[in-house]
Amino acid sequence: MPYATNDGVDLYYELDGSGETVAFIGDCGFGAWQWGWQAPAVAGPYETLVWDMRGVGRSDTPREGYNIETLVGDLEAVLKATETTRAHLVGAGLGGMVALQYARRFNRAHTLTVFGTASDPSGIDTGEFNALYPPTRTKDAFADALSGAFTSSFRDAQSEIIDQISDWRVEEDATQETVQRLHQSMEAFELTNPYELTRPALICHGVSDPLVSMEAGRELGGNLPRGTFEPVEGKRLCYIEHSRAVNDRLLGFFDEHQIQ
Repeated sequence: MPYATNDGVDLYYELDGSGETVAFIGDCGFGAWQWGWQAPAVAGPYETLVWDMRGVGRSDTPREGYNIETLVGDLEAVLKATETTRAHLVGAGLGGMVALQYARRFNRAHTLTVFGTASDPSGIDTGEFNALYPPTRTKDAFADALSGAFTSSFRDAQSEIIDQISDWRVEEDATQETVQRLHQSMEAFELTNPYELTRPALICHGVSDPLVSMEAGRELGGNLPRGTFEPVEGKRLCYIEHSRAVNDRLLGFFDEHQIQ
């Protein structure tokens, strides 16, 4: 199995497709399952890179190193190991914060796409965050917690998907201890001097996201020189609930900003 290493921590990744690389950076504590609707749609015309953040899935779970700067270093290690010179970065929540900070430090980032991401912790609802990550790691607990991730109409109509995601969460998601460490990194994040981030940026946000307010996403998009804010119907995992529309927008964005 392929691994990259950063300061002794092994980070699992998978590549698929060919062409320009699209690197996916996961939300706090979620396993690679969260990109199961985007990566297959993008692979083919593009190469997809999906990796497990430290403490998640098949990557190592060290006791330390869950701050944004170390996570940025992890992403750099993965891109370096895959010999990726330029990439379209797609991040959700914490992964969006990592993508933004990565683009400040490294020039491998060609475009930025983020979902449900704020430029500082003021837009994050801690109570709603905790509700999405139950302390009991059972299938039923994870299924109930998805009320913050999907609308009730989607959960009712797509019960099989909810059932499958709940299984994946049991298998792949980070432990509660690791989730809290990652959450602390979100609470400490602040995007300074956003005007310096001149990459093309697509800022997507669920209109009913209970964890991060849509206004926080709108503000982020407005503060980036080449940022475009796009509301998406749905909650935290709007990119799964409305995957077809989201995937079409992603592919159009990548096509518009091809790596020369």
